[in-house]
Amino acid sequence: MNNLLPVFILNELVILPNQEIKIDLSNEHSKKIIKLSCKNNENKILVIAPKNSLESDPSIEDLPKVGVIALIKSKVELPNNNLRVILKGENRVSIQKYFQNKNTNILKCMVDVIDLPVFSKANETAIKRKLTQLLKEYITLNKNVSNSILKNINELKTLDYLTDIIASFLPFSFNKKLLYMETINPLNRANDLINDLNEEINICNIDRELDEHLQENIENGQREYILKEKLKEINKELGNTKESEISLLREKLAKLEIDEKTRYKLNNEIDKYSVCSDYSPESSVIKNYLDTILNLPWNKSSEVCLNTSKVSTILNESHYGLKEVKNRIIEYVYLLKKNPNISSPIICLLGMPGVGKTSIASSIAKALNRPFYKISVGGLNDSTELIGSRKTYLGSSPGKIMQAIIKCKVNNPVILIDEVDKMVKDYKGDPASTLLEILDDVQNKYFVDNYIEEPFDLSKVMFILTANNEEGIPLTLLDRLEIIKMDGYLVSQKIDIAKNYLVKNILKEYNSDLRVSKEVLEYVILNYTKEPGVRELKRVLDRLIRKVMVYEKDVKNITILHVNKYLENKEYNYLPEVTSCGIVNCLAYTTMGGKLSHIEVAKYKGTGKIIITGGAQEVLKESVQVVISYLISNYNIDLKSQDIHIHFMETALKKDGPSAGVSIAVALLSLINKKKIPSSIAFTGELSLKGDILPIGGLKEKITSAVEMGINKIYVPSANSGEVQNLMSEILDNIEIIMVNNFSQIYDGLFK
Repeated sequence: MNNLLPVFILNELVILPNQEIKIDLSNEHSKKIIKLSCKNNENKILVIAPKNSLESDPSIEDLPKVGVIALIKSKVELPNNNLRVILKGENRVSIQKYFQNKNTNILKCMVDVIDLPVFSKANETAIKRKLTQLLKEYITLNKNVSNSILKNINELKTLDYLTDIIASFLPFSFNKKLLYMETINPLNRANDLINDLNEEINICNIDRELDEHLQENIENGQREYILKEKLKEINKELGNTKESEISLLREKLAKLEIDEKTRYKLNNEIDKYSVCSDYSPESSVIKNYLDTILNLPWNKSSEVCLNTSKVSTILNESHYGLKEVKNRIIEYVYLLKKNPNISSPIICLLGMPGVGKTSIASSIAKALNRPFYKISVGGLNDSTELIGSRKTYLGSSPGKIMQAIIKCKVNNPVILIDEVDKMVKDYKGDPASTLLEILDDVQNKYFVDNYIEEPFDLSKVMFILTANNEEGIPLTLLDRLEIIKMDGYLVSQKIDIAKNYLVKNILKEYNSDLRVSKEVLEYVILNYTKEPGVRELKRVLDRLIRKVMVYEKDVKNITILHVNKYLENKEYNYLPEVTSCGIVNCLAYTTMGGKLSHIEVAKYKGTGKIIITGGAQEVLKESVQVVISYLISNYNIDLKSQDIHIHFMETALKKDGPSAGVSIAVALLSLINKKKIPSSIAFTGELSLKGDILPIGGLKEKITSAVEMGINKIYVPSANSGEVQNLMSEILDNIEIIMVNNFSQIYDGLFK
């Protein structure tokens, strides 16, 4: 076939042999091509589909080499000036060459008939049967395809026609159909169709399963609705109606021993619930409220252990030392045995982190045979967290106190209120004032939670509070609390705790028979922990024992070599040796216990300026001014022609408080008099303008840290003599404490 045929380009549309398509043409150029074909080419035209449909004017080189000769079966001029054309594909042909007419701009081509490959009759028949079988299965599953297509397919004798007919009506993409059009070998087209038909059948099966699942869900929803309606009717027949539920609520109310006002209020709530529709949102609000308030332990108390020996044994088994706390609980148990109506003490355990405040509270609950509940108020700034919100609010609930009562199921639990010194007061509320009502033994007998709305007696509850710093406890609470200080432990005490409690519990947990000597424990405490408590010590020992068990399986005794091997990072207190004048040891108190640091002083020519560095805060800066004024007025020191630089070691730590006054004065005099102060001496005390040495806080912690750092002499205000007398002999035997009430005593002892 060598005659030239007009070329008709279809974008995003493919025509296959034996396929009919109908298109409406509005483009004048396309209309000219159709008219030319009808006039000169016996209504025949070559239809091609470029792969890049987005290119409006493709070059001849990019046009495909395979196309379909189509017959123009009809063309109709429409009222809107469009031309409606029906095309029927006839033969797949090979395009030899394209020609562009410069005058008409119509593309023509020269084509050749494609010779189809020859294959066996048996092979063709087998493929045709397989295609027909899959097509029948597909038509059965796909309701959108007419069964009449099967009749037309049965009449087709060649595999070439069969594949084109099937590919023409399957919901393939443009690229997929274009691939079928360009595939010459019918056998290859047939094999591709078998794969694609199988895939379409799988898709139809998935669609059918989804439809069935959706229908099943709809039917289940209807079934559930019908069953609920039937259940309502059955309950009516059996008498299991809302009336029976209300009757049960009234029975619960009748069993409660509550005052008449509360009983009257709850009766009204039950009456309101009885007339409220089940579909009303208020119904669930009232029901939740009634369930909460009727299940409160109004009269239910746990049986408290009144055996002082048993209570003492339990406390001693769980904690070392802490005599003041333990004695207070023993006293309470003894008095409770004498008078069951005695008020529970409101104890505040004051101490640094890790000394056992929370754990001793839990042991107290266990010893007293009471449930234990912990409430953390650190960072709390919303009062409703403690006293709840109104039941009419969305998502309302009782406050933390009543939640504790509900969960403990008794009206006399032990409730721990943790970190009371870290509460926050802001625009959201003042939780300290709210806590005051809860803790006050006069007011808490009639405590009213916002959600409960009725008074509940909290006087039987034992409240235990914890705090790290007394200054952080709100003043409104401080005079209501019984403060019990829990001091940090000495090295010897830590050794006993580690040996008798920590190591024993760790070995029991790991089911190990390792042995840890006293020397190893002391080495670990001195070199790997710097804390007043034993929390970090427990973690370090746990790690050491765990490592030795896993990596030293034949070892029975843990040695210092094992410690150095598995606990790499030692703890160091960097305190320079006193090698020159103007350097003095100063004792400080932090939330983590006592601390020994240095004050350095330097002077040089200047104008009398005082420079203070090292993280000093306002109170400490004022203390420096007091010291300067005292020394100038009492020791004829002239600082007008020189500047003084006072530096507090460990700059990263903020430092505040007046107790460094004595240390600053000694450091300045050491520099001015050019006399070195021995590194074995430390100082603490606030200095006044008249030279009086005022009392300071945290004395025990300061002296304890001094002993651990090797200090053998401390100057202490005489006003703190009572605290010194209460120190353990273990501390007093290792250090010389010099009591002073005026700085002149220190001056006479060091500089004369």
